[in-house]
Amino acid sequence: MISVDGVTVEFGGSALFSDISFVINEKDRIALMGKNGAGKSTLLKVIAGERQPTRGRISAPKDAVIAYLPQHLMTENQRSVFEEASQAFARIFAMQAEIEDLNNQLAVRTDYESESYYALIEQVSALSEKFYSIEEINYEAEVEKILLGLGFTREDFTRPTSDFSGGWRMRIELAKILLQKPDLILLDEPTNHLDIESVQWLEDFLINSSKAVIVISHDRAFVDNITTRTVEVTMGRIYDYKVNYSKYLELRKERREQQQKAYDEQQKMIAETTEFIERFKGTYSKTLQVQSRVKMLEKLELVEVDEEDTSALRLKFPPSPRSGNYPVILEDVSKSYGDHLVFKNASLTLERGEKIAFVGKNGEGKSTLVKAIMKEIDHEGRLSIGHNVMIGYFAQNQASLLDEELTVFQTIDDVAKGEIRTKIKDILGAFMFSGDNINKKVKVLSGGERTRLAMIKLLLEPVNLLILDEPTNHLDMRTKDILKSALQDFDGTLILVSHDRDFLDGLVHKVYEFGNKQVKEHLGDIKSFLQKKKLDNLRELERTKK
Repeated sequence: MISVDGVTVEFGGSALFSDISFVINEKDRIALMGKNGAGKSTLLKVIAGERQPTRGRISAPKDAVIAYLPQHLMTENQRSVFEEASQAFARIFAMQAEIEDLNNQLAVRTDYESESYYALIEQVSALSEKFYSIEEINYEAEVEKILLGLGFTREDFTRPTSDFSGGWRMRIELAKILLQKPDLILLDEPTNHLDIESVQWLEDFLINSSKAVIVISHDRAFVDNITTRTVEVTMGRIYDYKVNYSKYLELRKERREQQQKAYDEQQKMIAETTEFIERFKGTYSKTLQVQSRVKMLEKLELVEVDEEDTSALRLKFPPSPRSGNYPVILEDVSKSYGDHLVFKNASLTLERGEKIAFVGKNGEGKSTLVKAIMKEIDHEGRLSIGHNVMIGYFAQNQASLLDEELTVFQTIDDVAKGEIRTKIKDILGAFMFSGDNINKKVKVLSGGERTRLAMIKLLLEPVNLLILDEPTNHLDMRTKDILKSALQDFDGTLILVSHDRDFLDGLVHKVYEFGNKQVKEHLGDIKSFLQKKKLDNLRELERTKK
């Protein structure tokens, strides 16, 4: 059992949160929720021991192992992927080496009656007892199982970590955490760099093989599937719900309604009391009543209503100029880099108004095919773009194309046309730019902020084919809802590369699966695709067993 006792964190004299207390029990799987800037990541760092609270403390049993995966890391070095993942067992390897060293010392010494010799025997006995109490682990098999589950191939095991992108290095860190079998796992946005199959594998692992887990994630399906408890950080305090995310949303709505009712009643009472004081403050016969009410108002504890949910904001695309009937046609398109074949003979006909998803493991060619459609890379086979097709393209690198000298507001004001201009501040707020942030220059924004700004800019430009490559990685759940609603209403054609099942659900009606150098078409939505995949995987398992 790990407890958070009266924790307060202050920045520059003002509290991010105050006097927070809750207990983390074994097998608790907790979603840490709250709007951006509420202090979720800071609270996770405090629990991990990465930063000290201003007041309060974290209490844990002496031998408890707390493992933390931050949003951004990581080392790159010349160790292979397998060697780096095996660092999870470094503590055990070090213990083994120390026992060996102590035994060697005992073997060469002859002062059998000395105090230091007895102390050495006691030391080696205590350490050996501790070492042999650890469950016997087949380290290599464990490392292999976890790395394969997270999407690595056996060929990757011997490659240096420096060969891999940040997202893949994040997976190596996640593998090290899972291999430690910690008492508490702290995960900050773990699914941002995982494909659908790896996310499903991680879900199964956390549900069936982990002890306690606290997760910050904007992937609703992932949070709903793994968590049994939701702790919300809001306005410097917490609310603790013993339910998963979907049920928590219902309870939070009820809480806000009750708060609003209590707030309205209190405001009415304050107005009536203030009016009485103003009316009778010079009247001798009412002096005591006036004084009594003044004191009552001074002592009154004001009802606060928690932060407003702005998900009611609807973002509407400008009308799409009409394109030809078939915006994109691919016939036997293949792509190789030297000897490395990415995919071959991909064929696809996209009709006007269709909304489709590209899914599959990372590295199987989803973004590569998008780049081919954008004419950024060459390829084999025929690829044609239809009549009057105007493409709006979003990828993570779009953020680097923004004008660094413009402010956030100017960036959007330059592309907004018509009545949408009156809602620029609302739109910026929905994408987590509020207050003074809208006057910041692009050059001082973080990577996530730039990505969100590039997304808004794209949404306001008149296009009829939208290609979005992982658009939800830096968006919170409310913002994703706003974007999803806008895409559902979009009257053009949509190609969406995403691993976010909840985001794809109800948005796309055809799925193209990338894998084994092929691109396969699946008719139907993301749910029917995932059900079919699970059935196929089960059949494959049955065949293997037989």
